Amino acid sequence: MKKNLILSVLILGTIGLLNGCASNPSNPNSGAQTGAVVGGLTGAAVGYNTSNHNRGSRAVVGGLLGAAAGGAIGNSVDNSNPPPQQTSGWQ
Repeated sequence: MKKNLILSVLILGTIGLLNGCASNPSNPNSGAQTGAVVGGLTGAAVGYNTSNHNRGSRAVVGGLLGAAAGGAIGNSVDNSNPPPQQTSGWQ
């Protein structure tokens, strides 16, 4: 159990650190996509480690719920951000 917890913390920490590199500056509305991916991975890790029975199905359910929640949160962040300013010519 302790080994699984340490492994999960390491995986989630790595995902959190790499999350800053995942955004594409040319696509400012990528919060929903990033949130869905991070939420899905986090939910799958949590679902896998909740019990010793039916780990696979718990990971799938946790991943689906995490992806839905992360996508919804990322979508609300995208909607709350102002649209990018359009400029023309040299900057």
